[in-house]
Amino acid sequence: MDQKTHGAYDGAAAAFAKEWHEQPPPTDLQSAVLRYFKPGRTADIGCGSGRDAGWLNDHGFPAVGFDASPGLLAEARRRYPQIRFVQSSLPELEGIADSSFVNVLCETVIMHLQPEGIAPSVRKLMAILAPGGTLYLTWRVTEGSDLRDTHGRLYSAFDSSIVFRALSGANIIVDEQVTSASSGKMIHRVIARKSDKK
Repeated sequence: MDQKTHGAYDGAAAAFAKEWHEQPPPTDLQSAVLRYFKPGRTADIGCGSGRDAGWLNDHGFPAVGFDASPGLLAEARRRYPQIRFVQSSLPELEGIADSSFVNVLCETVIMHLQPEGIAPSVRKLMAILAPGGTLYLTWRVTEGSDLRDTHGRLYSAFDSSIVFRALSGANIIVDEQVTSASSGKMIHRVIARKSDKK
């Protein structure tokens, strides 16, 4: 992850966690997960303070949360002690074996990467899926050029074709640009299913 972004999240983890948990529930994400995910082990990549991992775990998708920020992971463990949270970051996702999850959720994370890190990150997200598994991937849409917010977080402006080239061979089930029910920001949502051939 971009180091300034990592520092912003880690340095104000409690404040970010409070903000996220006070947002409206992500009903659009939840509806899509219930429709497209299969029951089974689920990775929440970029889990933040654990809100989505908590929901997944309560709805038939036993979750493991992964994040780059020790501060956010501490918030997640405090809020959801029944869930396992592990430090790991894109694009490497060290410690996560290939083909080890039925579902992978990566909600508004890849836009914090430098553009050259996006394709390898998407390929890695697909690699950790079991054959026939499902990826839910979103990113905040930034038009024009890269920008940083007042916290120093990077929002990369990149062409979505980077993502779709990295998903070559997967079945694209959903491809849409919508307003997030939780943050109110414009996001691009892609749901892709990995081939069931080993």
